[in-house]
Amino acid sequence: MILSSILLLFLTPKTTDPYHSGTRPMTNLNQFFGNNRPLKILALGAHCDDIEIGCGGALLHLLSNYNVEEVHWVVFSSNPVRELEARKSAEHFLSKATKKKIVIKSFRNGYFPFVGAEIKDFFEVIKKDISPDLIFTHYRDDRHQDHRCISDLCWNTFRDNLIFEYEIPKYDGDIGNPNLFIPLTIENKNKKIESLLTYFPSQNNKQWFTENTFESIMRIRGIESNAQSGFAEAFYARKITL
Repeated sequence: MILSSILLLFLTPKTTDPYHSGTRPMTNLNQFFGNNRPLKILALGAHCDDIEIGCGGALLHLLSNYNVEEVHWVVFSSNPVRELEARKSAEHFLSKATKKKIVIKSFRNGYFPFVGAEIKDFFEVIKKDISPDLIFTHYRDDRHQDHRCISDLCWNTFRDNLIFEYEIPKYDGDIGNPNLFIPLTIENKNKKIESLLTYFPSQNNKQWFTENTFESIMRIRGIESNAQSGFAEAFYARKITL
């Protein structure tokens, strides 16, 4: 059975769940991967802070609560300054990972659709390097051309893998209605925000790159998912095989 429009919460179906005080049954990640199964995760980001903004909290949650065997963290566009920032940030977020691989590429920022063949070739390299249980990538309907290109090539390359598309708040106003939520503890919410502001000083001059921006989107998703902490990250799960 393939479900293309469903609501999932990474919560244990018990009333004692630390993230939820109600009695509604929730979908546990173990139903997808099995209890304590070693997980391989691939995180894709067009730019140096995209993974942290889109799924940083989710990665912290998974690394703290599941048997994550390996994480591949791939960024497609950078320059010398941003690459250094991105590597420090990735190391920080993946501090609990048993095995990790951080790859920072330098495809031309803003031009991904026009160099798509080269990026597609690199996707084939990634595919040979890891067979992930879960992939984080950009939202397919993101209005940023680089984000959209990475999402399209991800789906083109990984046809039989579980893919969660994350969201990036920005000027384009393309925030939509995601159907999968990962509630965050206050600790992980704060760690995500503090890390972004600490490890990406080159972005601090941007009017949107603020604590309020990052907290507000997680607060909205926390309301929508009824997260006990009040905060969550949201994703689009277009195809899930049960």
